[in-house]
Amino acid sequence: MTQPARQLPRASREFPLGLHAIRRGEQRDAHANAAVWAPGIPSMDVHWRRGDGSWTSETLVGLDGGVHHGVVGPVDPGALYAFWPTGEDLPGAIGEAQLLLDPYGRAIETIDTVGAPGTDAAGEADSRAYYSVFLEHAFDWGTSERPNTAWRDTVVYEAHVKGLTKLHPDVPEELRGTYAGLAHPAMVTYLRELGVTAVELLPVHFHIDEPHLEPLGLSNYWGYNTLGFFAAHTDYATAAARTAGPAAVLDEFKGMVKALHEGGLEVILDVVYNHTAEGEQHRPALCWRGLGDRDYYRHDDAGRYLDTTGCGNTLDFSQPRVVEFALDSLRYWAEECRIDGFRFDLAVTLARDERNAFTPRHPFLVAAGASTVLRGTKLITEPWDIGPDGWQTGRFPVGWADWNDGFRDTVRDFWLRDIASLTGGGAASSPGRLAGCLAGSADTFGASGRSPLASVNFVTAHDGFTLADLTAYERKHNEANGEGNRDGHNDNRSYNHGAEGRTEDEGILAARERSARNIMASLLISLGVPMLTAGDEFGRTQGGNNNAYCQDTELAWVHWPDDAASRRMLDATRTLLAIRRDFLACQPPTFPSRGDQSTLLWFNAAGLPMTPHEWNDPSTRTVQLLLGSTGGTINGLVVINGSLEPARIHLPSAWILQGQGVEGEQPRWFSRTFDSAGGDDPRVHGAGADGGGGGGDGRLRSGEADVVAADSVRIYRC
Repeated sequence: MTQPARQLPRASREFPLGLHAIRRGEQRDAHANAAVWAPGIPSMDVHWRRGDGSWTSETLVGLDGGVHHGVVGPVDPGALYAFWPTGEDLPGAIGEAQLLLDPYGRAIETIDTVGAPGTDAAGEADSRAYYSVFLEHAFDWGTSERPNTAWRDTVVYEAHVKGLTKLHPDVPEELRGTYAGLAHPAMVTYLRELGVTAVELLPVHFHIDEPHLEPLGLSNYWGYNTLGFFAAHTDYATAAARTAGPAAVLDEFKGMVKALHEGGLEVILDVVYNHTAEGEQHRPALCWRGLGDRDYYRHDDAGRYLDTTGCGNTLDFSQPRVVEFALDSLRYWAEECRIDGFRFDLAVTLARDERNAFTPRHPFLVAAGASTVLRGTKLITEPWDIGPDGWQTGRFPVGWADWNDGFRDTVRDFWLRDIASLTGGGAASSPGRLAGCLAGSADTFGASGRSPLASVNFVTAHDGFTLADLTAYERKHNEANGEGNRDGHNDNRSYNHGAEGRTEDEGILAARERSARNIMASLLISLGVPMLTAGDEFGRTQGGNNNAYCQDTELAWVHWPDDAASRRMLDATRTLLAIRRDFLACQPPTFPSRGDQSTLLWFNAAGLPMTPHEWNDPSTRTVQLLLGSTGGTINGLVVINGSLEPARIHLPSAWILQGQGVEGEQPRWFSRTFDSAGGDDPRVHGAGADGGGGGGDGRLRSGEADVVAADSVRIYRC
């Protein structure tokens, strides 16, 4: 009797990794190709939930290069699934106990289940488990296109998806704090009219809370604790989308990107590839630790974790598969979700070789810069970590931009710590450091062969004091974080102007406002790419908390006030952004990346070229900067008075400019367009008439005199 032919399993592939529907032409098969890299495991099963709610599993029969793969099914869209080594005891009931997530899973579902066998740091049972979701997604992008904003025209606005709109009065209540809330016309219009060009979002990858926060009644608000590098964070979707399921959540996320693009705004994601949410070595496995602890994480010779992140573990970017994992995630967000750029948290960790040493020629940096999918996206580093030689600002390669912490510290020193010192009868710094920062930080970025556009200039970020708090607090006030005020930075370079925190003293309040405008002016007239932190444009406060990572409360959410002080700061920010935009429009498109085009001339208060002695003299606190280009126009003059007294200045004369190599049409008239003093210094009133300032209309001729208020910035257009 003839035996029936044995049914062989259908051929599977070791790529792409993850769970993907098998397609035959335009038709979707009921089966899926499953692939996961777990080189130390002899055999791997995949468990998934069927449409009737029951669970089933299959063994992945293929094994190539450490990748287990097989065709499994039928698998319904939206099915929960997870991996587990073949033959090993399951940790509990499937669908309740924690199995191993798919590192490439497109969505994650949280299952609340008291008594699951995983244990937290205190040895208590975890109350939830996480499962990957089988998600195949299509989205109608319509005719929307990416803005593709040039680097030199870019102004970044760092914001938190939830915190930005949670209290916004013009966003419908059911949309506040969500992807849809950020996509609402009220927000898109506000951002466009403010004058920013890109929204940089704190992590939107699926993340969870650290174990120590739950007993304190706190959560990881910032989101730097990633569990799903291909999954959008569910809690940022509306209640309607969460109820409808993972596909609706992703619809809402992509809809947000589409709406921002239609408003001319790019979307940059803050991504955290340096560590994972699995935490310290003793914590239970959720994903990578169970698939290959030695393969995914860095260890020392004794088998202990090497931690260059301060978060308990460090992904090992000397492993090609780890590099591939991060690149695949980036390509997914850029290609499938049309993200315009990425800011890499603790980026030095991503560029450490097998010796744990940083190298600007690391395969990850080279591959990301050379990727055809990532080409044209903005790649921004946080250029430090806590490992050996962890500070690498300015050393990343061409094609990358760095957060410039030197700019941050220098601007804070000049306008806050120096003013505090002078007020107390002490000394201040010379103008040389500030000038170097405003001119593009060539001393920091020149050695890497990059232009000023590699410098992302910032004074505040999510981590640290807000701009208003820099002017109102000398000390951090993080008591609400539950760590005895030990967390957060101690070196804030701030100045409270004579009172800690809230005050009714009008003189102190006016001085604080002026300092904030000085700092904002320095940021927005600098060469490089400026980054604002959400709410700084109108004076948002966090009550002195400089580490609000665990404050998912009104303390960290953006309030939208409408008082006189907030309106003054918002008007100043909008004016400065308009000045920047108008100035750049008059310059060639390669300005300021072509150094031979730029005209950056520095003068003292008398309108004469600065001398080496003056650059290094702490008593020289008044300088003038004339900006322009040889291929455009000379049309920006910035006067900085960092002293405590009004400064009588002479604008540069035509013959002085000729002597500095400025050829062609010389500026004849200078018009005042911004003054951080806001006209509130009585010692300056009438300067135009008394000081030879060309009358009361704010227009002066080259070489004429003017008076600039103490502790202020004035901008003229030529």
